[in-house]
Amino acid sequence: MEQQNDLQKRLLLALALSFAVFVAFDILMPKTATNLEQNQTTQSTQSSTTPQIVKSESTGQAPALAQSATTPISTVKSLTTVKSNKFIYEIDEFGRIAQATMLEKKYEYEGKKLKLLNPAWIKPLEIRFTEPSLNTEALKTPYSTSSPTVDISSGSGKVILTQKLSSTTVTKELTFFNDGHYDINVKLSNPTGYFIMPGQRPSADHTKYMVVQGVMIKQKTGALKIVEDGDAEEALTLQNVEFTSAFDRYFTSILYNFKEPLTVYTQVTKDENALLFVEGKESFSLHGYLGPKESKILEALNPKLTDAIEYGLVTMISKPMFKILAWIHDLIGNWGWAIILFTVMVKLLLFPLSYKGMMSMQRLKDLAPQMKELKEKYSKDPQKMNMKMMEMYKKHGANPMGGCLPMILQIPIFFGIYRVLLNSVELQGAPWMLWIQDLSQQDPYFILPLLMGASMWYQQKLTPNTMTDPMQQKIFQFLPVVMTLFFLTFPAGLVLYWLVNNLFTIGQQFVINSAYAKQKAAKVATKK
Repeated sequence: MEQQNDLQKRLLLALALSFAVFVAFDILMPKTATNLEQNQTTQSTQSSTTPQIVKSESTGQAPALAQSATTPISTVKSLTTVKSNKFIYEIDEFGRIAQATMLEKKYEYEGKKLKLLNPAWIKPLEIRFTEPSLNTEALKTPYSTSSPTVDISSGSGKVILTQKLSSTTVTKELTFFNDGHYDINVKLSNPTGYFIMPGQRPSADHTKYMVVQGVMIKQKTGALKIVEDGDAEEALTLQNVEFTSAFDRYFTSILYNFKEPLTVYTQVTKDENALLFVEGKESFSLHGYLGPKESKILEALNPKLTDAIEYGLVTMISKPMFKILAWIHDLIGNWGWAIILFTVMVKLLLFPLSYKGMMSMQRLKDLAPQMKELKEKYSKDPQKMNMKMMEMYKKHGANPMGGCLPMILQIPIFFGIYRVLLNSVELQGAPWMLWIQDLSQQDPYFILPLLMGASMWYQQKLTPNTMTDPMQQKIFQFLPVVMTLFFLTFPAGLVLYWLVNNLFTIGQQFVINSAYAKQKAAKVATKK
């Protein structure tokens, strides 16, 4: 029973410390040298070798990476420009989407329009052939286009790309739409094995958070395979695939077909990243999307595509949280106030449990002197000490476990909302009020983090202290300072959530302290 006396505080301490470790890894753990190099320069390590498709004896037509002296195509002239009011796609002379420029101001980076693709990486719509010599020829033979410019601002537009090779002619018919998706029809004059690629993931995340990025494959069975960059270990072969996605924190390149399932292969690069290869046919139709992982856009295309939005290990918790948050936002039109109302809803939902837990902690605080006497009296007989403590708890209606359940429930909620606010592209460029004009960025004046730290400190002052370990007490006292330092660089939306959560916890504590004081007064009056 000695350990149960301060179990609530220990659990709260464990929650805070585990979160500190969790976010410290996200913030302080540096990206791999490879990722840094790829994000900062167009001269990646792939410039010395080019992945090519070759026949594999063990898998027939499956792709395999081979070392090649062929120079990678990183800088080529534009063949067709696709323009909308939200983005511009540049299609290069090798029939690939060479660059995607986001025109909306909320996506700007360092005052410039955001470009999604790394020029030195493999591009969306790149075709690789199973025959090595044909593949080498294809990487050197330019396409021709039916139109140098396609304006889709008012809806959609089509372009036909043609590549004449020695043994076949490739025709890509592409229809682009203003929401960022496109239809693909590929025809070969003579059948031969080939693959079409969604390209490597967008390289548009310039933050220091260790968010999940890599590739995703969703099958008709519902199975979802995610391979993070740097974690690819083996080549995969998957059939009955509905969509493939190469993604970073906010953006994705998707190839999908929900009517005719796809066959998808992956290969591992020397940097342990996965490349996606969708097996093609002589006459092949599918769909693509290149742009932000925005829930409304993907759901409008097909609700199944919302699975392309993931939040790491807590996706199953975060997805419904985001839906509730988005529903509130649709009602009031402001993500900041939506976060506040969501926090209030969570606190109200947990209030009955919190009430019982906090009342139990108040009783335990009052019983602390008696517990100390029992420990001293029965120090040599732990079994009897525990029995006497149980009798005391029962007599006074105190439950040392009473405060645990609300805290345990808060753990998945907390990590779930953390990932929602960190990964949701909807918050990028979204203002709250006054000085907070982008909830995805840190508070420029550190006002919210400082208020959060102050609220955490004041919350500690109000909470009954049942800790008996001096070291734990010291650690607990320094938690507001530690958490404030962590939160200085957090997205403002996340800090806002924690601040509001603290403020309502303080309000709950006032209510419970007052209710407990009235109960004690009533008991005293009854005895008189």
